[in-house]
Amino acid sequence: MRATSLDRARSAVATAFVLNGLLFATLFSRVPDLRERLDLSNAALGLLLLSVSAGSLLGLPSSGRLVERYTAAGVCRGGQVLVVVGLAVVALGAAGLEAGFVVAAGLLCYGFGTAIWDVAMNVEGTEVERRLGRTILPRFHAGWSFGSIGGAGIGVIAVRLDVPLPVHLLVVAAVSALVLFWAVGAFLVTEEHPGEDVEPGRSVWLEPRTLAIGAMVLAFTLAEGSANDWLALALVDGYDARQFVGIAGFGLFVCAMTTGRLLGPILLDRLGRVPVMLGSAFAATAGLLLVIVSGEPATAALGIVVWGLGAALGFPVGLSAAADDPKGAARRVSVVSTIGYGAFLSGPPLLGFVGNQVGTLHSLYVVVAAMVPAAVLVLAVRRPRVVAG
Repeated sequence: MRATSLDRARSAVATAFVLNGLLFATLFSRVPDLRERLDLSNAALGLLLLSVSAGSLLGLPSSGRLVERYTAAGVCRGGQVLVVVGLAVVALGAAGLEAGFVVAAGLLCYGFGTAIWDVAMNVEGTEVERRLGRTILPRFHAGWSFGSIGGAGIGVIAVRLDVPLPVHLLVVAAVSALVLFWAVGAFLVTEEHPGEDVEPGRSVWLEPRTLAIGAMVLAFTLAEGSANDWLALALVDGYDARQFVGIAGFGLFVCAMTTGRLLGPILLDRLGRVPVMLGSAFAATAGLLLVIVSGEPATAALGIVVWGLGAALGFPVGLSAAADDPKGAARRVSVVSTIGYGAFLSGPPLLGFVGNQVGTLHSLYVVVAAMVPAAVLVLAVRRPRVVAG
């Protein structure tokens, strides 16, 4: 295969990640408008946004088989169509009908579409990584972060200029769809039959290594998601910081995590997965403890950086490990993604409940506890030995 074809595929996967992050941030940048138009309390808004998680958890388990049947490019395109339809329904429900159940249906559709798109682009990313012979998937995930930053920036401008919510959502979605439909044409054409190594009647959900990788990813995703949901509030409550300081702390975490995903592949290729992931688990734990117990803003800031660097590689490395064998890769990536994303659904209420008992800052001890088994489970990401026939 010509190197130029592989280069085009790599650029296409990067584009898919950036656009997925862009649309995520586009939707969530208008959440205050949804609350205002539907006249919702914060609790009701939280329940409404669970529709996205519900849609994702419906889509993730089926995504592997969809990729096997329709290819990664086909599923990315199908997921994008569902995302556009979902955003259109959200816009109609919020700005036209002002009906919460219509918005919930749109969010459910969006969640399903973005989930199958997510798995498909990760499957393609692991194939590009395998053919390149070096680690690159974490950098694709960094591209998602850059896309989300861009989407948030566009959202700020749209709100500042009083761009109507339907116009904002639909214009960004339509332009993204056109770019994605063109880009995924460069995805690799694989001749393998991805599911043929899975024994008939046996589910990949029963494979010990796949489940161990999924459990490791769950812990690292909890470390990432807890910062998304609670870091700003933990700084406000635990350090008596002003709200903008809490937001700045979260921004520092995102920057650290993105940096870890950009630079992490260098360490992964030089040292191997297991040593790097052991170090990542240690760093996430140490950073969390610094934030929780230091009591000093400067030390807490250092802790946030170390925490972000430690949390950066868990999800992409887990997906790479799940796809070590290209046969059956789509199903295994689907399983690991489903387990990992469970942290985004269960993490917020779990930490919220614990936070009510011990305070927001100290609820982060739950994440510290989760990193202990993660340090053992990282052994599952070791590359399988190839036995000569």
